[in-house]
Amino acid sequence: MASYSETAVGGATANEKTVQALWVRWAILALLAVGALIAFVDRTSISSALAVPHFKAHFHLSNLGRGWINSAFFWSYAAMQIPMGWVVDRYGVKTPYTICFVLWCAASALTGLTTTLTALIVMRLIVGAAEAVVVPASYRWIRNNFHEGQSGTAVGFYMLGTKFGPAIGAPVAAWLIAAYDWRAMFFITGGVGLVWLLPWLFMVKNDLPKKADMAAVRAKASAVPMKNILASPLVWGTLVVNFCYNYFTFYCMTWMPAYLVEQRGLSLEKMGLYSFFSFAGIAIVALVAGWTADKLIARGGDAVVVRKAFVVAGFLVASTVILGARATNVGEALFWNVASLSGLGLATANNLALCRLTLIPKPAVGVVTGVQQVAVSLAGMVAPILSGWLLDVSGGYQLPMYVIFAFLLLGAVTTLFVLRREWAPKVPDGVVI
Repeated sequence: MASYSETAVGGATANEKTVQALWVRWAILALLAVGALIAFVDRTSISSALAVPHFKAHFHLSNLGRGWINSAFFWSYAAMQIPMGWVVDRYGVKTPYTICFVLWCAASALTGLTTTLTALIVMRLIVGAAEAVVVPASYRWIRNNFHEGQSGTAVGFYMLGTKFGPAIGAPVAAWLIAAYDWRAMFFITGGVGLVWLLPWLFMVKNDLPKKADMAAVRAKASAVPMKNILASPLVWGTLVVNFCYNYFTFYCMTWMPAYLVEQRGLSLEKMGLYSFFSFAGIAIVALVAGWTADKLIARGGDAVVVRKAFVVAGFLVASTVILGARATNVGEALFWNVASLSGLGLATANNLALCRLTLIPKPAVGVVTGVQQVAVSLAGMVAPILSGWLLDVSGGYQLPMYVIFAFLLLGAVTTLFVLRREWAPKVPDGVVI
């Protein structure tokens, strides 16, 4: 007699259905990674434009002005993080993501039509508000579809999109600007991304709750009150850690192209190549580190201890950025430029798995992720402006990199001493998660 796992169910064996479900789950995760890649291309392509003299002259931009343009995206991005987390916890992932995706691609493409600084800032604000859905929706989906022993690998895989986005965005934007102009670059990078909607609409199930189920969904999403989230020392610790991590990455997304061209004398094409190496490095290291941590946890390692070790190591390796800042040889500077950002990949997937999945009650993932994304957005606002101001004050990029070094050390210390299980948001008695 055939076992249950070999019995035909609905035209396929249970084993076949399990394999099919597994493939679909990873295919959708890949789709989320590509969606994140497109989002990062659209948010970072302007950094290449800001290194182009004609673009700077067209909008009459100073160094501080360039910092404000890079920062504008994050004003609306920050404001919409908690609302987007609230939305996906109650209304699912597919519908909110679809609406926002169309909006940000359209705004990115229309940036090519802007003729005034005001219009340019408005387009960046629209892109920021719409892209605020990406992270809460993605982590909501991952939390619903992967268990703890897979979360590091799943997040690492997803993070390939967030890192290859800037890696691909910089050289592609630079090539399009060189081949055509900055207007064509925005038209193309914004418009091509819409192709992603086809597999998204057909592959992903509609998870918008039915009206009859809405009350139960809202009750579950509200199981961990906001007061419990804001009273958690761990949540506040994750805000510090996420700010420190993202201060460095957003500096690289916004000022690395100008640093490589202006300080190290690279051409626009070579700048794009070295930007690719840096972001490709952090993406690959993030995936390997997430997978390795999962394996150690599967062998009996404590999930919190293992992931914290990787996060601290990532911050410490990334702090070698100070060596690049002090380098007098171009080759040495470029080496540390790539190595420091790549080394941060040790922290990437494990920090996100720790801060948004491992230590957070399941019903609160969307909202807590939204809260944490406010710190991420704050880093995105502060890093470009502060770095631009420090560049004006000091006349070079060394001082901005010293500030990065200080934040990386703060991130390591906070991870080590504040991210503790007993300080996680409290689930009220009687609530089943």
